[in-house]
Amino acid sequence: MLTRRNLMKTTAAVAAVSAFSIGKAAAQSVDMTIGYIPDFPNASVLAIAEDQKLWEAEGVTPSIKVFTNGPIQIQAMGAGSLNFGTIGPGALWLPASGKAKVLGVNDIGFSDRVIAQAGIGSIQGLKGKKVGVPQGTSGDMILRMALTKAGMTIGDIQVVPMDPSTVVAAFTSKQIDGAGIWYPLIDAIKPRVPDMKELASNQDFYPQTSFINTFVARNEIVEQNPELVKKFLRVMKKAMDYRAANLDRSIEITTAFIAAPADATEKVARSRKILTSKELDAFTKDGTVNKWLSDFNKMFAEFGTVKDPLPPEQYFTSDLFVNA
Repeated sequence: MLTRRNLMKTTAAVAAVSAFSIGKAAAQSVDMTIGYIPDFPNASVLAIAEDQKLWEAEGVTPSIKVFTNGPIQIQAMGAGSLNFGTIGPGALWLPASGKAKVLGVNDIGFSDRVIAQAGIGSIQGLKGKKVGVPQGTSGDMILRMALTKAGMTIGDIQVVPMDPSTVVAAFTSKQIDGAGIWYPLIDAIKPRVPDMKELASNQDFYPQTSFINTFVARNEIVEQNPELVKKFLRVMKKAMDYRAANLDRSIEITTAFIAAPADATEKVARSRKILTSKELDAFTKDGTVNKWLSDFNKMFAEFGTVKDPLPPEQYFTSDLFVNA
C-alpha cells in the first residue's frame, strides 16, 4: 500500500534520480561545447549530426555556439568557455603557437579570394591602397600569399582590420579598395558591386597549398578527457561520410541549420573537395596532413605571424583521429 510516507519517499527518490540525470546531461552539455563558423564546410557536419541524431548515439548533448571566425573560437578556448571548434586555415597559426590542438581535417576549400574595386586589375594595383581583411583568417592568408607571389609584402598596402560582415559593408560602400575575403560573403557584394574584380583564388596555389578546414580542441580537454574527444571525432567522421554520400541532402540540411540562401550554400558546397573519413585516415597515417600543416607553418613564419611554430606532431592529435 502506498502510504503518504512511502509516496514522499518515492517522490524524493524520483526527484533525486531526475536531478542526477539532468545534472549528468548538463555536465555532458557543458563538456561538449562546440564552436563553428556559419558556412557550409564548418556548419554542415554539425547540421548532419543533429539531423541524423549522431550525438545521441554517443550519449552526449552538445552546446553549439556560432562564431564569426576561427581566432575568436581559439580565444574562447583559452578563456575556458569552449572545448571544440571548426576553423579555417587562416587560424591554424594559433594551434601552431600552442593555443589549441588540431584534431583532424574537415575538408579542403576553394572559396577564398582577393577582390578589388573596378579599375584595379592586378595585385600590384593594390599598392598603397586600403585593403580590408579579417586578420588571422583564410582571407588574411590568401591576401598575404597573393602579395608574396606578386613580389610584394603586407607593408605595400594599407591593411584595414575588420570583421567579415564589415568587409562586405565597407567594400560595397567603396570605403576600401580591396579585400581578403571568401564566398558566400562575396555573393553579398557582387549584386551591389557588379564590376568588382577577383585578383587571386585558392586555386592559384593548389595543390601545393591546400586550404584545409580543421577540427580543433582546447588543450586541457585533450589532456584531461581524451574519451570525450573521441566521441566528438566519431560524430564528425560519421557526419563527413554522410556528407560525402549525400551532398544534395547535406546542402538542404545545412541551409536550414544556418538560415542561409540555398543558392549561396550550394555554390560553396560544390566548390569544395569533400573527403571521407577513410580518405582522411589514410592522409593522416601517411603523413599528408602533417605536410599540409608544415606548409602552413612555413608560411606563418615567413609572414611573421608565428616566429617559431611548433612542429605538427606537437599540436595535431593524429592518433586520436585515427583511433576514434
